[in-house]
Amino acid sequence: MASAPAETPRARTRTRYRRRLRSRIILGFVLLGFGLTALFAVSTLALRDRLESQLVERTLMLEANSLVQQVEADPAAPKYFLTFDAKTWSDRKAYTVDPHYRDLSPGIHDVRQRAPDGTLRDYKVAIKKGRLENGEAFTSLIRYDVTEAAQTAIKLRQGVVWTVLAFTLLSFLLGWWSASRVMSPVLELARRLKKSRAGLDEPLANDFADDEVGQLAAALDEYSARLTHVVQRDREFNADVSHELRTPLAVIRGAIELLLARPDLDEKTRNRMLRIQRSEQQCTDLIGALLLLSRNERGSGSTDVAKVSEQLLDAHRAQLGGKPVTLRVEGQRGLVVDAPESAVTVALNNLIGNAVKYTSEGEVVVRLQPLAVDVIDSGPGLSAEDAARLFERGYRGTHAGHSQGGGIGLSIVRRLCELYGWNVQVKPGAERGVVATLTFG
Repeated sequence: MASAPAETPRARTRTRYRRRLRSRIILGFVLLGFGLTALFAVSTLALRDRLESQLVERTLMLEANSLVQQVEADPAAPKYFLTFDAKTWSDRKAYTVDPHYRDLSPGIHDVRQRAPDGTLRDYKVAIKKGRLENGEAFTSLIRYDVTEAAQTAIKLRQGVVWTVLAFTLLSFLLGWWSASRVMSPVLELARRLKKSRAGLDEPLANDFADDEVGQLAAALDEYSARLTHVVQRDREFNADVSHELRTPLAVIRGAIELLLARPDLDEKTRNRMLRIQRSEQQCTDLIGALLLLSRNERGSGSTDVAKVSEQLLDAHRAQLGGKPVTLRVEGQRGLVVDAPESAVTVALNNLIGNAVKYTSEGEVVVRLQPLAVDVIDSGPGLSAEDAARLFERGYRGTHAGHSQGGGIGLSIVRRLCELYGWNVQVKPGAERGVVATLTFG
């Protein structure tokens, strides 16, 4: 059997910040700003490079065609150009041409060449083939220096990068401001809810605008009212039932005490009366414990655990029905718990009752420790499924069979442990049986 379910720990900081609505709003603004700015920048650069390249290439080809036409018309006439370098050579004089250009095929080429001053220059080169009237072939070259344009493009890219970063930062600041404005009423609503853990003294919706947050506050007000009504009705019901049951139990207790006081009572009848008296006391303790649970109130008291254990074992000895089972208490006496006797009795009685129920022979030992109690039996033990689900309300173990009980006893023990800060753990014994440990915190 497993220990009582522990409270789930809070999520780690990383998970908490990932799930925060404010962080998600800020992240959305940052991604949107970065994405739009980057897309605009990339599109601008691509369009600029494409248009510039098309313009230069078209101009180069026009100049190359013009040069070829001039040479074909009059090779000796001076050639004219606007902003380009030009050169024409025949095939037989190709060896005199710079190797960077000699073997270029007709068309547009990108050439990087070191200038006489030692700097690297970038050129766009247009090559065009032509033929003179005498049939001699020649090649015309138009070269355009794009170094300055390339440097300008680099500066433009750097400027675009800084612009993207600046707009991303601006998007972050805008997102932070917007998220703070948007989340302010939500955070205020959460603060009000945390402040009023015991219940809403005043309606929340009165302090919020008639928007989504206001509608949420109104829904919370309505839910709180319904929940308060249900809890109040449940508490009143429990108090009424407790009051109505205590009266007949008090009558039974008084009648039993009168009957036990009679000197002519035979031993058999006296034992039956004592059994009824113990059952009445168990009912009284159970009603008191359930009333504490329904109110979620920790009652005070000073309870001797050894004394309660002895009384419970005496009660269960009378119910063994001839089973060869020994019930005993061992360990240190003197363990006193700051809790009502009814709560300690109900918790221990469920653990001892389960041990006695499922032990057909052997012994059930209540071992007292400085701050805990072990209930050890020699029964059939428990399965892995039982260990995982033992403290679920309504769950009955594999060995329950057709025995009486609704699987509520250990659920009550778990709730008492949550109320008083105790801990209950049930695990298989070393060789057989089960060891149930109730630790008083």
